[in-house]
Amino acid sequence: MRFARKIDKLFSIELFQSLWEHLRRSTHPISARKILATIDREKLAALPERYPPRAGARKINAYEDAVYWVGVNVRRVQDLWLDRPAPLRILDLGCGPGYFLYVCQFFGHQGLGLDTDENPLFGGITEFFGVRRVISRINPQTPLPELEEKFDLITGHRVCFHRLGRGPDGEWKEWTPVDWKFFIHDIRTRFLKPNGRLFLEFNPRPDGSFFFTPELRACFQTEGARIVRSKALFAADPNRRPRFKQG
Repeated sequence: MRFARKIDKLFSIELFQSLWEHLRRSTHPISARKILATIDREKLAALPERYPPRAGARKINAYEDAVYWVGVNVRRVQDLWLDRPAPLRILDLGCGPGYFLYVCQFFGHQGLGLDTDENPLFGGITEFFGVRRVISRINPQTPLPELEEKFDLITGHRVCFHRLGRGPDGEWKEWTPVDWKFFIHDIRTRFLKPNGRLFLEFNPRPDGSFFFTPELRACFQTEGARIVRSKALFAADPNRRPRFKQG
């Protein structure tokens, strides 16, 4: 079954969308080297010793590896064409160590992160990068905290706040369409500017449905989302077709 799935993927729309993404990035290349030159990597590499994981915490990625994470976030910036537009106000949900917002700052944008404080290293790295952060958890059918400003772009990369844990049957329990509609409405009405965008990127799903279940895809489409591979893009106005380019 796994082999058949891989063969199917070779000829699927996801393959062509992936190739198209690579082509689009090539039209506006970004030098990761210039961004890395602004980071004192020796000091960054020492941060895990100052901010060790709490007892019982799961092992996480090597977030002090600036070369890798700047590369990842350069591609994210390219996908949203953030190397081109006038300075934007950006809110990054689940900002982690803040690499995305740091790369955005390199291009003149102003950012705010939102995340829990469960990982001390995230706090240490965001402070090191000068990335502002609000401590909060995203829960189903619960409004986000009041941030007293609106944003041109709200992002969520490798979204996992919708996962509620494993049930008695061992399967992951996730937000329902009702939960998602509440979240999207809260974002649109309280945090997005009139021409703003909400961008969500998902990890592959363990159940074989790739990024979106049919139910989740249908829910997002009723909210006016543009879906490309792992990404869902929403306009502030549900009746407006969102664009990855600003404007």
